[in-house]
Amino acid sequence: MSRSLKKGPYVEERLLRKIEGKKPASAGTIKTWARRSQISPEMVGFTFGVHNGKIHVDVFVTEDMVGHRLGEFSPTRKFVRHGGKMQKELEMKAKEAEMNAAKSAKEAATAAVVKKA
Repeated sequence: MSRSLKKGPYVEERLLRKIEGKKPASAGTIKTWARRSQISPEMVGFTFGVHNGKIHVDVFVTEDMVGHRLGEFSPTRKFVRHGGKMQKELEMKAKEAEMNAAKSAKEAATAAVVKKA
């Protein structure tokens, strides 16, 4: 449910105080637990460490993010993958292709060394 237009956007006052008078390049990461705070135009260019329940995820604020909430850019759940027999087969084929590529690169490197000698 959206916030009333009469009330205006909710921006955590502590965040605004932390960025007040600082330049975006020199500020570093600003840690915050205020996932519900909306991103205001003053926050553009800063990097926020938004807590996801376990760690602080770095979020670099751009102009496109203004009006969204900080928590939208710090996922709280880790997507593992959709399972199934078909997915496992695809992963095995990808691993085999990767191993073959590494093997051929190693052989090419050793052939180049032998050729120099």
